[in-house]
Order: sequence, then C-alpha cells, then structure tokens
Amino acid sequence: MNFSYYPGCTLKTKAKELDVYAKKCAGVLGFSLTEIEDWQCCGGVYPLGKDEIATKLSSVRALNAAKEKGEDLVTVCSACHHVIKRVNNDIKTDSSIRDKANNYMGLEEAYKGETNVLHYLEVLRDKVGFDKLRESVKNPLTGKKIGAYYGCLLLRPGKVMAFDDPENPTIMEDFIKALGAEAVVYPYRNECCGGYISLKDNETSEKMCKKISDSAKDFSADMLITACPLCMYNLKKNGSEIPVVYFTELLAEALGVKEGE
Repeated sequence: MNFSYYPGCTLKTKAKELDVYAKKCAGVLGFSLTEIEDWQCCGGVYPLGKDEIATKLSSVRALNAAKEKGEDLVTVCSACHHVIKRVNNDIKTDSSIRDKANNYMGLEEAYKGETNVLHYLEVLRDKVGFDKLRESVKNPLTGKKIGAYYGCLLLRPGKVMAFDDPENPTIMEDFIKALGAEAVVYPYRNECCGGYISLKDNETSEKMCKKISDSAKDFSADMLITACPLCMYNLKKNGSEIPVVYFTELLAEALGVKEGE
C-alpha cells in the first residue's frame, strides 16, 4: 500500500518524532508514505469565513496532488488533518468555494474533492488492522497504563471529520491495547487543552491543561499520548504531572524500531 503524505511544518521542526517514526513504522507494517512535492503550510487553523479562499489553497494543492497520483492523502498532525479534511469537505459540498478555489488554482482539471483524507491512526485501524498491528509488536508494552489524549481537532465537527465518535472515541484506546498496554479511559480525554488561546490567555489555558493531566492521573494513567503538536506543547508547557509522548513514539517502541536511538 502506498499513500500520498502531507507532513506539515511542525513535523519538520518541533515534532520530528511524529514524522520520523510514522515513516519507519509504516515500513514495518507494510505500507509506504510518499511525501507530496512542494507542499505548503496548511495554516494550522481552519478558516471559518466562507469567503476566505486564499488560506484554503495550500490544502487544495495537497489534495489535488494526491488526486493526480490516484492515492489517499495521509496526515499525522491533528491540526493539519483537521484543516485539510474540512477544506476537502468545503470543496465537495460548496460550489461557490469550489469554483473560487479552482479559479485561483488554474488547474487543467478542476479539483472537486475526490481525494480521501486519512489520519495515520485511521490507516492503522482501517487499512492495516489492529489485529495485524498486534501481531507485529516485538516489545509488548505490558504493564503500562496509558491515557489517550484526543483533544478537539481530531474529533470535531463529528460529521465532517468522521474519525470516531466525538463523545466516546475508541480508536486510540484500541491502538494502545494492540501494543500490549492498558488503555486508561478518563473524563477529559477529548476536551480542548486551550492551545489556541495559550498566548493570549495563558492562565485559562494552564487551568484547562491541569484538568486534563489531573484527570488522567486520577484514573491511574502513567503517561499520555497525543497526535497534536500544539497539545503536546501546551501540556508540557503547563507542567503535566505525567509524561506526554507522540503516539508514533509509542508505536516505534512496540515495533522495535526505536531501539538504540
């Protein structure tokens, strides 16, 4: 299996662990990620203004690049996934946005939302399968109690993202179990960490992060995993009392590709 791959800016700088281990683990699990050429920053925030077209064009370029290869487009970063999938939905469902975007792009063949956008975790669940993942584990994470921190970007809006049940998701817990660890379900796992307000209102953001960290700790989690660089930054910055790592780091450890590094 080969997928077109959109890494995004942060995976080349502060969140290299997300990118490096995603690609290494893909090879072990029988699929490949081919980085699309000349990708641009997705903007990190989905533009809510319906007439805001220019900031959506980098997503359209990435989506069209995958379409031209006839491949699904895979993302790892929660923010990139959120932006690109929502823009793709705009192109599919709103003729005004679709026409304006295509006019800007000047494509020989108009992009109409044909590309299927997948998060890496969806590839593991729906393409590889958690049963095969379980069989590929070399270092079972037996004895570890791990809390999945979804945040808000992966899950909402539920009908557009279609990632999992926004109120009671299970994909990350199933991922943790496939690696041999115990998945800790705690109340604040799909609540916002306040990432987008952390610079403007750090006090509120700090309180939001503390609720998440305390909630996980109260339910006996030893650590948290996330797919979002902004969540990672915010939780660590605000002094999470338990370790926070990217889910790809955990995957690499279990598959044995992180040994000796």
